[in-house]
Amino acid sequence: MPSELVLRYGLNPHQQPARAWMEGGDLPFVVRNGRPGFTNLLDALNSWQLVQELSRALGLPAAASFKHVSPAGAAVGLPLSPVERVSCAVEDLELSPLASAYARARGADRMSSFGDWVALSEPCDVATAELLRREVSDGVIAPGYETRALRILSRKRGGNYCVLEMDPGYVPEPVETRQVFGVRLEQRRNDAVIGPDTFSNLVSENRTLPQEGLRDLIVATLALKYTQSNSVCLAHNGQITGTGAGQQSRVHCTRLAADKSDLWFLRQHPEVQSLRFRAGISRADRNNAIDLYLNEDLSPAEELAWEAAFDVVPTRLSAAARREWLDALDGVALSSDAYFPFRDSLDRASRSGVRFVAQPGGSVRDEDVIAAGNSYGMLMAFTGLRLFHH
Repeated sequence: MPSELVLRYGLNPHQQPARAWMEGGDLPFVVRNGRPGFTNLLDALNSWQLVQELSRALGLPAAASFKHVSPAGAAVGLPLSPVERVSCAVEDLELSPLASAYARARGADRMSSFGDWVALSEPCDVATAELLRREVSDGVIAPGYETRALRILSRKRGGNYCVLEMDPGYVPEPVETRQVFGVRLEQRRNDAVIGPDTFSNLVSENRTLPQEGLRDLIVATLALKYTQSNSVCLAHNGQITGTGAGQQSRVHCTRLAADKSDLWFLRQHPEVQSLRFRAGISRADRNNAIDLYLNEDLSPAEELAWEAAFDVVPTRLSAAARREWLDALDGVALSSDAYFPFRDSLDRASRSGVRFVAQPGGSVRDEDVIAAGNSYGMLMAFTGLRLFHH
């Protein structure tokens, strides 16, 4: 493995030259195809840590879909139901466990995942490569590639698709440094281990935490560890269903994450599942049309945009029908990278099926927040672990 890699450019095309290098050793990855840029490597190295830790914590293949150094989606390789297959746009594919993980990671927020960076915890198999082949994506990092899978990926984007192979045995130094505006900053890297014990301090009246809820709290909390702060994450059935990242207000994080999660579950509504698009429409245009179809507040131009996706314009799903569907939800997990300063986040989360909540605790209003969770029958765990990521 080389000790230095010349990059296409930095964060923006005018930021040249750019490179990646290691002091006193080789880089922990090799380029198998394409040529990465600065942002590609930020996404690759963050997403690799997420899928590696997620797979280790739950003993399942894991995948992540990264955009701008935060996960648009992350999941473990649980089988997809027929409804989930349609929602993830993979109803026509044979899926391995690893491909199922990426289908879930990509499918939860297909608009945000457009042009993503992909991370896989296991060597990329043919089923996963076939799924990647037809999605708009910038690159992938994995600990290896089956010969045919690498051949498929190497032909993507006219032969320029970026493929990185990571050394699975690489362990970084415990102290990390960065330079900002000429100033060097140094800290111990965030090596906190997220597992079942993280959620042992239950502070709510509801103390029933089933294995599925624990699994989803682990998924949501590990995702937060590699999401730009402030952040709140919702998860269900082994996958992220909504992430609110990079907001300055905790409740805005929650609203964004819950709104995205609502869209994921609304995509599974029978009326949405039965939508029939006009012939020849692209996958991206189909995703955009569904998003507009489910949006209540549209301009005339946006109305025309979603209607144009169909030969026969379907009847819009009513607000009452949307609310009835979402009110039937239960068992969604929510994790926050810092404490809730007010109860407003719990009030919003209650409308999105949230039953399990994890947060560090430590607010002067902890008792108010716990009382809010109790009023909705939520289980709440104080982790004592803040997970800011910048």
